[in-house]
Amino acid sequence: MFKSFRIGSLFGIPIKLDVSFLLILPVFAWLIGSQIEVLVGPLNAVLGAGLETEALTAGSRPWLLGLSAAIGLFVGVVLHELGHSLVAIRYGYPIDSITLWIFGGLAQLSDQPEDWKQEFAIAIAGPIVSVLVGIGSYLLMLLVPVRFDGATFVLAYLALLNVALAGFNMLPAFPMDGGRVLRALLGRSRPFAQATQIAAEVGKLFALLMGLFGLLQLNVVLIGIAFFVYIAASGEAQQTVMTAAFEGVTVSDIMTDREDLHVISTDSSVADLLERMFSERHTGYPVMDDGRLVGLVTLTDAREVDSVERDAYRVEDVMSTELETIGPDDEAMDALNRMQREGIGRLLVVEDGDLVGLISRTDLMTALDIIRSSGSIETANRAADGREPDRSPAGDRDADRGWE
Repeated sequence: MFKSFRIGSLFGIPIKLDVSFLLILPVFAWLIGSQIEVLVGPLNAVLGAGLETEALTAGSRPWLLGLSAAIGLFVGVVLHELGHSLVAIRYGYPIDSITLWIFGGLAQLSDQPEDWKQEFAIAIAGPIVSVLVGIGSYLLMLLVPVRFDGATFVLAYLALLNVALAGFNMLPAFPMDGGRVLRALLGRSRPFAQATQIAAEVGKLFALLMGLFGLLQLNVVLIGIAFFVYIAASGEAQQTVMTAAFEGVTVSDIMTDREDLHVISTDSSVADLLERMFSERHTGYPVMDDGRLVGLVTLTDAREVDSVERDAYRVEDVMSTELETIGPDDEAMDALNRMQREGIGRLLVVEDGDLVGLISRTDLMTALDIIRSSGSIETANRAADGREPDRSPAGDRDADRGWE
């Protein structure tokens, strides 16, 4: 998503607008306004709205009605996400925010429920709210006097569309609502990670079918939704598998211990630093002073010094003192989440102010591969005992990019 900003709150849940929503709102308004002649027939046939095309398409009315219907549509989306959110809160899962963006709404749960009954209730709540909004819109339409045909059109449109959106959301295209319902049902007899993988594969299949249908219909919105569903399904499945694999695994199980770390002193010259980087194939070093961790220096820091001055400059002159650290008893998954959130490649492991190790993205991915193939962190530890500490050039480049 793009940058978002808060516009208010409901039941203590922040409501945000993504910039992409401001871009798509006029597009929806135009699409609805330009299709009034096409929409009147189904609204009259299905809901008995009694609308006349000529009156609704006079002058600027189509664009005003289109804007009103588009705003009403996104209000329905907020209520849909609020349905998910209130049920999640009831089960003890706080909601960070509800964000409106280009493809609708997104309720950001602080954690994912692994109890299938809870996930089922949370997932189904949104479509139920959408159906209720549709029914409410229809009942309001019946109360509107005949002369207010614009209001009748908007309410009839919202009645039909909210019910249709509820049905669309129930497609088993994980991570849409129907896909989460599918995962919940699969979770009755399978581990959470396995249920997620199956639901994600089904979701990716539906995403491909949606994308193909969108191409045939030249429907950009459907193609975009298909792309989002495919990427989100893959991402959440991978995250869930990693969470399951790293359950009970701590940073100390995976990190490179202090005695195996390559470190450098504050009084080393930048020229010596670059020579070590070349010979040892590292691009970042913890900086020590009298046995204390005081900073971290990377290839990027060293390159900022002109080549003719590198013998004169010391490591302490170019090192970074703003360090990202983690404790050895913290969960390995927390370390990975921190790296992803901060955009860094490794974390210094500190206990009581002392450097006790380092954990990198390379370490975590290697451990994940071993755990998934052997099913045991002990096997990963045995493999780690004989390895050289984080010598992969690719791993070091990743780490250096993170500290730029």
